[in-house]
Amino acid sequence: MIITLKDGNTLEFDQKVSVLDIAKTISEGLARQALVGEVDGAIADLRDEVSDDAQVNILTFNDKAGKKAFWHSASHLLAHAVKRLYPETKLAIGPAIDNGFYYDLDRATPFSVEELALIEGEMKKIASENLEITRFELPREAAIELMKEKSEDYKVELIQDLPEDAKISFYQQGDFVDLCAGPHIVRTKDIKAFKLTSVAGAYWRGSEDNKMLTRIYGTAFPKAKDLKEYLDMIEEAKKRDHRKLGKELELFTMYDEGPGFPVFLNKGIILKDILIKYWKEIHKKNGYEEVSTPIILNKSLWETSGHWDHYRDNMYTTQIDDEDFAVKPMNCPGGMLAFKTKQHSYRDLPLRMGELGLVHRHEMSGALHGLMRVRSFTQDDAHIFMTRSQVTEEIINVINLIDEVYAKFGFSYHVELSTKPEGSIGVQEDWDMAEASLKEALDQKGMAYILNEGDGAFYGPKIDFHLRDCIGRTWQCGTIQLDFQLPQRFELEYIEHDNSKQRPIMLHRVVYGSIERFIGILIEHFAGAFPYWLAPVQVKVLPISPEFDDYAKEVMAKLDEQGVRVEGDLRNERIGYKIREGGMEKIPFLLIVGENERNAGSVSIRPFGQQKNDEMSLVDFIEKVKEL
Repeated sequence: MIITLKDGNTLEFDQKVSVLDIAKTISEGLARQALVGEVDGAIADLRDEVSDDAQVNILTFNDKAGKKAFWHSASHLLAHAVKRLYPETKLAIGPAIDNGFYYDLDRATPFSVEELALIEGEMKKIASENLEITRFELPREAAIELMKEKSEDYKVELIQDLPEDAKISFYQQGDFVDLCAGPHIVRTKDIKAFKLTSVAGAYWRGSEDNKMLTRIYGTAFPKAKDLKEYLDMIEEAKKRDHRKLGKELELFTMYDEGPGFPVFLNKGIILKDILIKYWKEIHKKNGYEEVSTPIILNKSLWETSGHWDHYRDNMYTTQIDDEDFAVKPMNCPGGMLAFKTKQHSYRDLPLRMGELGLVHRHEMSGALHGLMRVRSFTQDDAHIFMTRSQVTEEIINVINLIDEVYAKFGFSYHVELSTKPEGSIGVQEDWDMAEASLKEALDQKGMAYILNEGDGAFYGPKIDFHLRDCIGRTWQCGTIQLDFQLPQRFELEYIEHDNSKQRPIMLHRVVYGSIERFIGILIEHFAGAFPYWLAPVQVKVLPISPEFDDYAKEVMAKLDEQGVRVEGDLRNERIGYKIREGGMEKIPFLLIVGENERNAGSVSIRPFGQQKNDEMSLVDFIEKVKEL
């Protein structure tokens, strides 16, 4: 039996062998870190046995699937502790999520934050017992009976939704048994460092028609050092919360009258306009033309695009003149109409159409989160129409553009490639070509990427760009999606050099992702202290008393003439108070002016974050900010 490893090396075994034994054969160090395995692309428990030739990858906490299994096992540890302490509690679901896990629980008295420490203590006891985590299967009816015996009504409901002939899997540790598809790690002792972080309400199966449960969130790591670093990052993230800073810095707000629909205030509009101006400049430089398509279009268009069948639950609909219409959740179908306004020739291609389009999507109220998850946002779209021979070059051009934009803001990033999902449209041949083209472009750029099998859009595979901010968090922003389907559905054509009619291929792509979300990321990345070029207010002038207001106004006027975004604080307040307030507003430069400055034609400069002032002539300061 030949086992092929990730690096291409092979191992030979005379008989079936467990994934863990394969890890031990590679190295004892790897076996100690191993959490789960990947056998021919499927995630497996370490105890699962391999009996035929296979490609095997050993996964640790450094791998996405390894983290998921570790956090899923931690959620079972949480549920086990709850059942020991509060045996009347009924279990719902407890999946791994980004950066941790949660478990939804039903108890007559909802769990409180104060109870988390007690549950954590019980989790530590169970972990120290070093219980073996094992898997077993039952036929559907036997599985239902087992869960009825344990009074686990939610588990019974889940099993009843499965097919009649399904084999139902469970995981057991000590006296605790939970319905679960797995995979899981081997023993409870490997969950060494964990923290329960919060409680919240959650409807069973996400429906407001169902009972409200208590959701307990947590996170876990193999090492205490890693947990501490994560918790420190969370504390820092709280200080940087864009919802808090957005309000304090007067950038945006949310109203109960419009949940998920942000209201930008004047300073937020200035910031938004700066991003839009930069977007327009860089797209003009890269050969894009700009279009604007309608916000509301009729049902037939969305049927043609496939959104009516595949995305309708996320769309807002209305009726106009007894005809069904939908508010656009994305700009693509309007881009198809823009292309069809005239006959194109091969000489017109590639045709790059950019659009800053306002889109609306129906998100669940529980998913809304400041600017990060909203119901209305401006997507910085572009649709590139091209011939087959131009595909790889255009993908590379988009990668270069995205790289240039992210570098402007100081972001690093990683790339993920997502392939054909279930419920996709189009023929396999087109999907194969689309996926191969994206891979070829990434290979030509020499870019490493994570492969997400089955996570593409319903109309095509995609490359996603995940930004890393200054405290290590990642945010999915830019996307490149290769689409053979919409040009076919909308019957797009261009005239080839032999006068034949051909179908163009299309790229969807965004750079910011959405302007609103990108602003939220920038607020948290810079903790509201934007670089000079991006700051809504770049300079604030503070006279030390009212008698110097005239000189302060003179300074402001000269700065304004040079295009500096300047404000003044002319209140009759102590200068120390004004300086403290200016610091809280995170303005790049505070200029303090009094008698000495007026007489010398100078300013006393307090850069953000500094405690001492620098003296400089107004003329020299203007030259300094011009350079910035």
